[in-house]
Amino acid sequence: MAEESRGVREQESRAWEALVATARRTVADGLVVGTSGNVSVRVGDTVLVTPSGIPYDRLTRHDVTGVDLTGRQVLGTLVPTSELPMHLAVYRTTDAAVGAVVHTHAVHATAVSTLVTELPTVHYMTSALGGPVRVAPYATYGTEELAENMLRALADRSGCLLQNHGTITYGTTLDQAYDRTAQLEWMCRLWLTASSVPGLTPSLLTPEQLAEVGEKLRGYGRRR
Repeated sequence: MAEESRGVREQESRAWEALVATARRTVADGLVVGTSGNVSVRVGDTVLVTPSGIPYDRLTRHDVTGVDLTGRQVLGTLVPTSELPMHLAVYRTTDAAVGAVVHTHAVHATAVSTLVTELPTVHYMTSALGGPVRVAPYATYGTEELAENMLRALADRSGCLLQNHGTITYGTTLDQAYDRTAQLEWMCRLWLTASSVPGLTPSLLTPEQLAEVGEKLRGYGRRR
């Protein structure tokens, strides 16, 4: 029993280090400013999450912050992110393979969220997020209403935009969740750039074209 407990603690320690590294990466890559945005990773039934209002470069291995799937704090003394309802909603409504959630205030994605209800299909990597990326209607940050709006926008998708707010993506790993966030921000920047050319309208991909790409992506990166 002691060995099992020690193993869990070691797993949580490694996951926390990876979480902090990912959180710092969101700042370095310009996806968030200051302490905006948040990251979480699941270890068993515990969700490790960035704390509220603490600059990521100040976090240490002693600042581990974790809650159970009901939101009850089980690790650390720092207050979890105010966006905890969104993170928990993802873990509670997706399968256990979902291991990480990344939320940012990326500039281009947030700009797009104020203009449309769905990101126009300007690139085939739309399929990597499950299809056309929806925009969840605005609600005050940290509320159950925002979490519910997000879940509807995430139906059959691994990422969505939050109106006048930012992005949220999830994945089996922190790397996958982060890569999906970066891809979403890139596609938003692409659409804004293309649609800004006077007198021209960006060509969009059809559902059939996206479906074809979706099939090809199913085996992408796998060993033979």
